[in-house]
Amino acid sequence: MGGSIVRSFRFGLWLAVFIVVAAVAGVVGSRYWPTHKQPTVQAVTESVIKAEFSLIDHTGRAVTSKDFRGRWLLVFYGFTNCPDVCPTALNTVAAVIEALGPDADKVAPIFITVDPARDTAEVMAGYVAAFDPRIIGLTGTEEQVAAALKTARVYYAKVNQSAAPGGYTMDHSSYLYLFDPKGMFDKPFSHETSIETITATIRQRIGGR
Repeated sequence: MGGSIVRSFRFGLWLAVFIVVAAVAGVVGSRYWPTHKQPTVQAVTESVIKAEFSLIDHTGRAVTSKDFRGRWLLVFYGFTNCPDVCPTALNTVAAVIEALGPDADKVAPIFITVDPARDTAEVMAGYVAAFDPRIIGLTGTEEQVAAALKTARVYYAKVNQSAAPGGYTMDHSSYLYLFDPKGMFDKPFSHETSIETITATIRQRIGGR
């Protein structure tokens, strides 16, 4: 759990720095282009963090982010050999999907691996099925996964660990990402966010409130 706190801090720090930069840019822009409407921090953030990918789902089918247009995306980036953060996050995703009831059809719960070398489609299939059959596991080549993680601005790093399968583990962001039906970033949820809060937020978004 200590690692997840560090990752949460890193992500929070990144957002804080990004907000400061965006704010400064807005101030400077207003001085030189006073007659133009300046973009908000939310708008700038949405333009940077996106759900764009071309991967393989856990059934072996090639999919792209366009296949999920029209649905809200609740995405977690992790790996199947993760000892604590990932199973906790997917349990949360499963609980949220269950709590949404009929609205669950408007949401695509997705688990994208940060460790494609070990997380094959077959491995992902067995893993996501243990939480909820509606969760979609996505993997691909090293290049495909790296591209997907880059567009979502996900932090991840390979860490050598002799006791781990394959001799390494993965450090990664511990946030759940919510993307809108166009694949644009809406907001992150930390590991401390309750199932009730996540469910209420998604239901509100679906209702357009």
